[in-house]
Amino acid sequence: MTRRLTALYSALEALLIVGLGIAVPLSILTVMWAAQYGFQIDWVDFWRAAVIIWMLGHGVTVTLQLDPETALALDVVGVGDPIVVTLALSGFALVTALAGVALGRRLREQPHRILGELVAIGGVTVLSALVMLSAAHPAALPSRWQAILFPALVYGLGVAIGSMGATNPARVRLRQLIADGPQPLTAAAGGALRAGLGTVATVMAAAALLTTVALVLGYGQVIALYESVQAGVLGGVALTAAQLALLPTLVIWAASWLIGPGFAIGAGSSVSPIAVSLGPLPAVPVLGALPVEPSPLGFATLLVPVLAAFVAGIAVRPRLVAHLGDASFAAWAVATAVIAAVVAGLAAAFLAFVAAGSAGPGRLAVVGPDPVAIGWWMLAETLIGVALGLLAGGARAPRPVAPARTR
Repeated sequence: MTRRLTALYSALEALLIVGLGIAVPLSILTVMWAAQYGFQIDWVDFWRAAVIIWMLGHGVTVTLQLDPETALALDVVGVGDPIVVTLALSGFALVTALAGVALGRRLREQPHRILGELVAIGGVTVLSALVMLSAAHPAALPSRWQAILFPALVYGLGVAIGSMGATNPARVRLRQLIADGPQPLTAAAGGALRAGLGTVATVMAAAALLTTVALVLGYGQVIALYESVQAGVLGGVALTAAQLALLPTLVIWAASWLIGPGFAIGAGSSVSPIAVSLGPLPAVPVLGALPVEPSPLGFATLLVPVLAAFVAGIAVRPRLVAHLGDASFAAWAVATAVIAAVVAGLAAAFLAFVAAGSAGPGRLAVVGPDPVAIGWWMLAETLIGVALGLLAGGARAPRPVAPARTR
């Protein structure tokens, strides 16, 4: 494509990702406006609500100000006080990031790749600012700088991941730097990065499976909560869509449970493998799948991340042995395990940070896992597992295969 076509294509991509992201909640709210409210309410209010939902999906802080009558009707603690909501409906962010990955892959081989990426990210930034200004209202006020930057940062991260093909100049230069660097150090750093991120990815996969099992086993309680809400057909559809947007966050909560510290659903509550203390819960049906008792396995549940790290250590061991040899393998293996543990701890802490925040007034100001606790527990479990995996086979290098004899 020419420079002009690349810029136009990328601008349309930016318009598409922002437009579709807002269109999902807006379409449901518009149907409710027509069927449930009979066109009696200003449609602009539903537009504002859709934009706020989309921004919450990208981690933007939103400050709500309820009028006293509504606050009293909802039994909100501290009538007249602003309510700060920071808990992300992270499904929107996941879709935005995946769209960025798709664009990055499509632009890999284009001669004006960098221009296209900059136009797309800049387009998302400008459009986010415009929709934020159109939806700003004293009753629901998003953080302006977050509303402008966060969607673009999420999209830009996806674009960066998608553009990292084999021919990407940055990747080529990085490979050359690694090839020119000291082999023991580069081998240990590369193995640690793969082991640390692989451990976190495995734990997240196990958490996704655990979330599915919990929803299946708690199906009856989930349905009972749906019935107790009495939201009607359209309200049920809206509630289900909101819970689907929250699903990636729930998976991170399950991962926090597997790691050990667990998570909170309100100040003073705790859901972990060894202790469950639940107070009053919001009327969100998916919360019916929460465990009401500690895990029957107790501390044995913590073996999941340790085993994931052990497998990761075994997986990266052959390459390390080939580069390091016999003499110094044990020392480098320990160093690799330490670096892998730091990588895994930071990654897990970041995910916990994304999945934590304030979901409402009062005790709901504390929801989700503690990033610091998750990071330290993940660091310790990864250190043990990766070290055992790397040292499981001793320090002997693999013997070279003798060439076949020819007669």
